[in-house]
Formats: sequence, C-alpha cells, structure tokens
Amino acid sequence: MVFKVYYQVTIAEVPIRENTKTMYVEGESIRDVRLKLKKEPYNVELVAPVTGAYLEYEKQSDDFKVLELG
Repeated sequence: MVFKVYYQVTIAEVPIRENTKTMYVEGESIRDVRLKLKKEPYNVELVAPVTGAYLEYEKQSDDFKVLELG
C-alpha cells in the first residue's frame, strides 16, 4: 500500500504549513511507515493512505516517486 507522508526536513523544526514537504512510502500500515521513518531525521506530521482515484491523481504529479524503505 502507498502512503503519503507530510513532514518537516529536520526534527527540530517547528511544523509550519509552508515548510511542509511530502513523500510517498510503500508500507503495510501507518505504523509500519512510521517505524521505517523513525531512523530518518524528519519531523513526521501525518501519514495518510493513498488509494483508488486519489492514488491515480497523485501519480500524475511530477513529484510522484514511491520510496521503498527497509
């Protein structure tokens, strides 16, 4: 399953909407994705599943690239 992750680049950064970045991560659940990102220096704000028509819409973006973290 693909999840869209909203995050700040550094864990010390205060979440500000204008500075929020997104990435797409392959995972089994929200918890699985959060555990995969735990070792990264990101301040994860939200992890949301992307399915169906929403996934097809996101695939049209030039920034769409699914990360497969181990």
